[in-house]
Amino acid sequence: MSLPNLSLKDKVAIITGSSRGIGREIALVFAEAGADVVVSSRGLDSSLEEVAEEIRKFGRHPVVVAADIRKKPDVDKLVQTAVDKFGVIDILVNNAGVLFTAPFIEHGEEDWDQVMDTNLKGIYLCSQTVGRKMIEQQRGNIINLASMRGISAGQDRAAYCVSKAGVIMLTRVMALEFARFNIRVNAIAPGWIKTKINEFLWSDLNARQQIEAEIPLGYLAEPRDLMGTALFLASEASQYITGQTIVVDGGFLA
Repeated sequence: MSLPNLSLKDKVAIITGSSRGIGREIALVFAEAGADVVVSSRGLDSSLEEVAEEIRKFGRHPVVVAADIRKKPDVDKLVQTAVDKFGVIDILVNNAGVLFTAPFIEHGEEDWDQVMDTNLKGIYLCSQTVGRKMIEQQRGNIINLASMRGISAGQDRAAYCVSKAGVIMLTRVMALEFARFNIRVNAIAPGWIKTKINEFLWSDLNARQQIEAEIPLGYLAEPRDLMGTALFLASEASQYITGQTIVVDGGFLA
């Protein structure tokens, strides 16, 4: 029996929010596995260009696109740029997201809308637009970044928790509707992970130690700790998996 195929050779992936953190790591791992990658963030900056340069070192072809995923014209531009360059889209990783921290009673309408528009509406827009191309191709793979907070509530994160719960349900609905077109849809739900949006927690030694005491594996994850799961879901190794949310949390929810 041959080993499962984790190669992404000559696949084309779009990864939103890929200038740093989880999105950046996924872009580089996919490139190392053989994919050409469209990297995107809300604005063009040196970080995104640096990711593109790292992708080139793997002998792959990056495309850099500035796109605000909350806005349909920007999403249309992102997808059309990928199609114009490569002709196909094999993988979409909906990674872009934001966090707002405050008691629920203090959530302003603008705060709520920003979180929902980025974390949930953005996935809807990207998945619908890319989904049309994947239906035309009769193949594709969508990976959504959810959160353990879409499964287990957390204090002072009402909008975030609700948005990520929505991501998990949208993943399941899309998986049901897209399966007949040979399109798989899954999600990754990270636990405590050292990214920019929660730096205020892990940079505080006392707060970090309190969190790590509740994680059975005993430490906060780095973005690279999600890469095995991301590559698995993007590859043929997971060809019979769809509609699932894989929790990567060091055992926190156990």
